[in-house]
Parts: sequence; structure tokens; C-alpha cells
Amino acid sequence: MATKPGILTEWPWTSLGRFKFVIVAPWVVDSTYKFMRGEESERDLVYFLVFPMLLSRIIHNLLWISLSRYVTAKGNRRIVDKGIDFNQVDRETNWDDQILFNGVLFYIGYTFLPEAKKLPMWRTDGVVMAALLHAGPVEFLYYWLHRALHHHFLYSRYHSHHHSSIVTEPITSVTHPFAEHIAYFTLFAIPTLTTVMTKTASMASLGGYIFYIDFMNNMGHCNFEFLPNRLFRIFPLFKFLFYTPSFHSLHHTQFRTNYSLFMPFYDYVYGTTDESTDSTYEKSLERGEETPDVVHLTHLTTPESIYHLPIGFASFSSYPFSYRWFMRLLWPLTSLSMFFTLFYGRPFVSERNSFKNLKLHSWVIPRYNLQYFLEWRKEAINKMIEEAILEADRKGVNVLSLGLMNQGEELNRNGEEYIEKHPKVRMRVVDGSSLAAAVVINSVPKGTVDVVMRGSLTKVAYAIASALCQKGIKVTTLRKDEYDKLMGCIPHEWRDRLLYSTSKTLPSHKIWLVGEGIDEKEQGKATQGSIFIPFSQFPPKELRKDCLYHTTPALTVPKSLENIHSCENWLPRKAISAARAAGIVHALEGWERHECGSSLLHDLDAIWDASLSHGFRPLPLPHFSTHNLKA
Repeated sequence: MATKPGILTEWPWTSLGRFKFVIVAPWVVDSTYKFMRGEESERDLVYFLVFPMLLSRIIHNLLWISLSRYVTAKGNRRIVDKGIDFNQVDRETNWDDQILFNGVLFYIGYTFLPEAKKLPMWRTDGVVMAALLHAGPVEFLYYWLHRALHHHFLYSRYHSHHHSSIVTEPITSVTHPFAEHIAYFTLFAIPTLTTVMTKTASMASLGGYIFYIDFMNNMGHCNFEFLPNRLFRIFPLFKFLFYTPSFHSLHHTQFRTNYSLFMPFYDYVYGTTDESTDSTYEKSLERGEETPDVVHLTHLTTPESIYHLPIGFASFSSYPFSYRWFMRLLWPLTSLSMFFTLFYGRPFVSERNSFKNLKLHSWVIPRYNLQYFLEWRKEAINKMIEEAILEADRKGVNVLSLGLMNQGEELNRNGEEYIEKHPKVRMRVVDGSSLAAAVVINSVPKGTVDVVMRGSLTKVAYAIASALCQKGIKVTTLRKDEYDKLMGCIPHEWRDRLLYSTSKTLPSHKIWLVGEGIDEKEQGKATQGSIFIPFSQFPPKELRKDCLYHTTPALTVPKSLENIHSCENWLPRKAISAARAAGIVHALEGWERHECGSSLLHDLDAIWDASLSHGFRPLPLPHFSTHNLKA
């Protein structure tokens, strides 16, 4: 929002939320029906293609978002090193409003302009006219409009909303108040209306011009240098005809320079070209891949999790993962990705962060959770993880954390297999079990005297049970085999605090520590108001409406952890998994030991204190309210 919002700041359909696209539904239905079932005189390819063109523009933008985030995460040709945050993602969520706005105007124009009907596929004179009109009136008028928008009166009421994004993303280009888009569309209508009214328009000139605007807008805001230097060496005049991402990035960091739309010509004419334009361009091209200090190695979970990657849907990944209605429409694409990842793909960078003096990367193993349980794929998956570890070591990474906690024990003994196979690996490999156990233990409310533990037992579960018994808290199990296994890991002096219960209900137990495998019947033993605290990587199914469910082991991120703009799986905003945080703490503390296999890294209190000292904090437990009880 602008600092002092002016008139026509809000979009007319803001109140409709995600249902805003219904405003084009009548035209879409009408154009489709007339093209498919109408009389020959009613069929018009121009009318029919408006909606597919709108969809293609959305896909075009999404591809640019993914490309920009992937390239800038690696560091290649990155321009601005700062990161984005949730505020920017939220501010830019309505980037598709301008596509909807344009679509409405296209439909209205088609309805009331007879010249817009039955356009040919190509007319050379129309293409040339559109190009000349853009290079002349459009670029010239935009330059002075843009300078006017930087006057304090208009800037505070409108343009400051756009400039709130210092570090730009492709969709930053269309993040403006409604009034600004009216002005921009008026300018861009000069070539389109002129060619239509002079009957020189064609589908190629209209579609090509729209594609040109989208491409240049996205390219100019992508935060990595896109155009090669040799282009300007071979064609020196291109310097005045094509702006570069670094050219426009300087406008967002300096504010009073580089006002041009796509052609820097007018900045050179009126002396508003930033003095560092050429040097910034050269430095950006010279930047290579970034070498991280800490790598978090994770993988896809459910089939739909591919859409939750930070390099995918920008706004979708900024909220905890949940199943959305549109995922049903994407199921053919989802199925294709599952099949493709069975045989192809290699780890890729999905996110970069920085914390204090550390550079942090998240690498994704392109394999889904269910593929880890296919016997015939385990060897290939192990090989891929091994290659990722060796690649990280070659790059000089200090610590690699494994976000593969649940699969790790059976697949590779929580990474111990790799360390045994490659004892000369210089970096430390951490599976995060110690911190995960510490997080769960410190999530148990003070004053608790007994807890219930149920779920598939991992080394995290053993550590939690032992630590709680040591603290004098009774741990009740529901299955005899789990009781026997836990008894074997608890020292003799504390074993009387481990209990086995066959009761149908446990009225005095309000805290349940749960892992994978807890079923509906066992959850039914909990009394109203109980809190389920997971010790597994994946959360349990929330089967009880009268109980509360805490997150899987996680911590809130310190304010100095930069470029946090997406949620890690189902964790809330500004939260980080214990496995990911463990790698950071490990690097900050300079610990030289691996944390793999069956052993834990340190005394749990020591690693917890280290986490707190670096600004990590536990997530608050959920609390009951009247709303919870009604649910």
C-alpha cells in the first residue's frame, strides 16, 4: 500500500478475493460457445483466443518467477544481494490483477469496436506501426509520467507502493495501485488502438506487443543480469534501445535515475542515466555461483509439494502447505512430475538465505516421500544423496544438514553410511536429531508430571524419553513393544518413570508426544483439551477437533536471518525446522563432529542453550479458546 493512498488505489474487485476471475466468466463462456457451436458468422478466432492469451500471460509470469528465484539463489549474475520477505510477497500477491484488468478491457474493446473483429494472422504494416508508435509516443510519454510519479505528491499516494520492493522480482513490475494501471494501459493502448482503428492490426501485432511488454517487464525486474555483453559490443546502439535488469535495478535502489520504460534513450537525452549503470552491469555479469557455508538437503514430500517450492508459486509457498482446489486441475502435470522424478533429475538450489556471516542454501532432492519406500529405487536415491554430499564437500561447504530424518534411519542410517564410505569428507554432516529432541522436550509445558508417548520410535524418540525420565516426568506408552524398546535405552535409576498402559482413556495425561503411526483409536484415548506434540518430521493427522496439535520440531527464526519468504512444508511463517536450524547452529558454534547414525551430537541442554544464544526461539504451544471448543 502507498504511504498516503490516493483515489483509485484499490482494485474494483478486491472484495471478491480469489473469486475475482468470475468477472470474465460471461465473456469466456460466450466466446467458447460461439466458436464451438455458433454459426459461421459468429465464429471469430480473435474473440475465442482472449482467454487462452490471459492464461498464457499467467504462465509466462510464473516461469519468470521460477527462473529468477532459481538463478538468484545460485548467485549467477545476481544484482542485489539483499533478500525479500513475507511483506513483499503479500504486497505482490495481486500481480494477476493487471492481467484480469487487461482481459476485461480486451473483451469490451472487441465488443464495441467492429474493427477489432475477424483480424488476420499477420500484417507487416501493422507490426511496423506498432513498433514505431511504442518507440516514439509510448516511451516518451512514459518517461515523463514516470518522473511525475516520483514527485512527492504522486509518489506518496501511488508509486511508493511499487518502490516498497527494493529487491525486485519479475512480478514487482506489475505491482501498482489501480490508478497507475489505468495510466499505463492508456499508454500501451496507443499502438493497439491505432492499428485497430486504421485496420492494420493483426493477431500477430496485438499478441506480439503484449508478449513484448510482459517479457520486458519481467526481464527488467528479475534481479539477475540477463543480456550478454557481446550483444552490446556487436550492436552498440542496443544500449539505447534495450534496458537491462541492472539498469532498472538501479532505479529501485537510487530512485532518481533510470526512469525509462524499456528504452534507455530518453534517460541519456535528459541526463538522468545513473553514473554506475555500466559498472553495475559489468559486475553483475562477472558474478558466478555462490559457495554456501551451510547446505540443508531436503526432498519433496507429497505429490503436490512440488507447487510449494519457493521457486514455484510465489504466494502459495509463503503459507504453510495445504491442499488447494486448483491442485485437482493440475493432477496431469503432477502425475507427470512423479513419473519423471522416478528416473531423472538431480539436486537443485531452491532457496538461499544469510545469517550473520553465513551463506545458507536449501538443496532439493527431486524425489517424493513415497518413492523412498520403493525397494527398487532406494539404491538410486542413496546414490543421489551421496553425490549431493560429495558435491557440497567439493564446493567447500562447512556443514550439511539432512532434512531426511524419517527415511534416513532405514535408507542410510541417518547419513552414517556416507561418512563411513567417505571418511575424508571435510564438512560435517548433521541430521538434526539432537536439536529436534531438545525442541520437543522444551515444548513440554513446565509443571507437567506425565506424558504419553506413541509413534514409530526413532533416535529422537529414545532421546526424548530418556531426558524426560531424567527430569522426573513419567512417560506412558500404549504398546508393549515400544515399552520394551524404550526400557532398553533408559538408565536403570530412571526406569520406574517409564510406564505401560492398556487403559481406554488417560484422563490425567494432557500432553501427548506422537510420531508416525499413531492411529485414530489411539488418538481417541486422549481427553478433551489434550495437546499433541509431534517428534517426527511429518505431522500426525488431526483427527480430534477437541484437541490441539503442535507443529513438528521447529523454531522461530531470528530477525537477522534474511530472505525468509516461504514456509517450510506445513510450518508456520517465520519458522524453521529443527534439522535446518541444527546445521546453522552447528556452523556458528564451530563444532567439528558429525551428527549421524545412532549417536546424538551433544548434551541436549547444551545444544538448546546454543540455539537460544543465536536468537532461535521455541514456537508457542497452541491454546484452547471458545472457537476451538465449538469446533
